[in-house]
Amino acid sequence: MKYRLIALDVDGTLLNDDHELTEKTIATIQEVHDQGCHIVLCTGRAPDSTLPLLQQLGLEGTMITHNGAATVYADERGLTLVNEFAFTVPEIEPMLSYVRRESIHFDVCTSFNMYIERISDYEKQMYKKFLITPKLVTSVSELGLPIVKYTLFSQPDVLDRVQQDWEEQQLYGHLRMIRSGDLFIDVMNPIANKGNALKALASSLEIDPSEIMAIGNYFNDLEMMDFAGLGVAVANSPAGVLQAADVITSSNNDEGVHEALIKYCLSN
Repeated sequence: MKYRLIALDVDGTLLNDDHELTEKTIATIQEVHDQGCHIVLCTGRAPDSTLPLLQQLGLEGTMITHNGAATVYADERGLTLVNEFAFTVPEIEPMLSYVRRESIHFDVCTSFNMYIERISDYEKQMYKKFLITPKLVTSVSELGLPIVKYTLFSQPDVLDRVQQDWEEQQLYGHLRMIRSGDLFIDVMNPIANKGNALKALASSLEIDPSEIMAIGNYFNDLEMMDFAGLGVAVANSPAGVLQAADVITSSNNDEGVHEALIKYCLSN
């Protein structure tokens, strides 16, 4: 097999729009794994909401979570933090003031926990969909913990306005702001991305980039797709992601991951 490591984005790529793994995709991933290939889930999710998917695949191993900010190893003993790119709450205070004033929902994450200040039924449904149980606190400003990700959740037009305002005001300072989905903006350590996390993992496993295939669907997947020898975009990706990919597979609703693995890993 040409590829020794497969990096898979989760939401919008591995899962369909109902946030489900199909039996066909599970079987194909297991077949690729059984031929000696590392399967690495690379996601914006936290470890606790990624682990059930790894278990559904019948696998153990490394997960790249929080869009590359935390790399975690999962086995029968539980979760072990391998690496994290963190920052402090005071660094996001200008942005916290903005979203509190505008009543935009947000959460902050350490490698293993998520904290929120308020929640409505709408946000409860979102967290349930992503298998997340956030911790409610009076003020995240009082946490005093290193954090790996600060996320906004709102409608696309609201986030478009936030992006424009924050770019104009440089409100995120030296940190990195990325659009990780139509409904999400993430702020992270400037060197935290899926590509850098994948690079570090590949080095530890002595796997060359040419031996890696990465499959994704959004702008937060570009660095890992660029690092991999083969960067694959599912057909439901935005135009900018499709243009950056080496090849395009079917959409997440048409088992694009299964199709790509059959074509590039299992076909003779």
